[in-house]
Amino acid sequence: MLLRDKVALITGASTGIGAAAARLFAAEGASVVLAARSEDKIAALAAEIGGVAVVTDVASDEDCARAVSVAVERFGRLDVAFNNAGIGPDGVVLTDSTAWDTTLSVNLTGVAQCMRHEIRAMLSGGGGAIVNNASTAAFFGTAFASAYSAAKHGVIGLTKTAASEYGRHGIRVNAVNPGVIDTPQTGPWLSIPGERERAATWNALKRLASPSEVAEAALWLLSDRASFVTGAELAVDGGYTAIAPGVG
Repeated sequence: MLLRDKVALITGASTGIGAAAARLFAAEGASVVLAARSEDKIAALAAEIGGVAVVTDVASDEDCARAVSVAVERFGRLDVAFNNAGIGPDGVVLTDSTAWDTTLSVNLTGVAQCMRHEIRAMLSGGGGAIVNNASTAAFFGTAFASAYSAAKHGVIGLTKTAASEYGRHGIRVNAVNPGVIDTPQTGPWLSIPGERERAATWNALKRLASPSEVAEAALWLLSDRASFVTGAELAVDGGYTAIAPGVG
């Protein structure tokens, strides 16, 4: 029960890593607020785990503020937050301004907006913990994913800066950096013949991860077991970033 009596907010909670985190956090004792754009999915999941659903587009500052407000109004405070919402690699060149703006508004601005409101709530409550979902794309340039990679680099900058600013107030801020995870978002790519097998060769463990494995990492970072960990980047990638390309 690593989150016993904690109030948790999860963005992007309708599917994949977010849904796995919602189930896990609830099982570990948290009261969970699920935020996502898909009303039907989060309503069903909230009913399953006894949580609260809030339809949220993290690109909207008003939506981010409302999600935090619901947590505080319903449960009296906000203890932990997993900023997981995001969209996949853009697959376009820098000159496509629409794709650039859309990707940055969700994957970077959305995280910043959520953090702004979460931190305010946590300051009022005497502290808390935040985990931002970044990516291994935050560690290096990623071909054909210019906006995605730039956004994820920015998430790490936000994470480290907030950790520096708010540690003295009892708020820890960390990031998880997943590698290739078997989720609905990666499904179309992994369903291409040979791609699932090829992607599995990229890391040291020679397999893909499940969403629950990322959720477990976020759980630990948000729990009191990680009480002296802040400003960290935790790679959940099977050793992908630890080995040289083509080696292993």
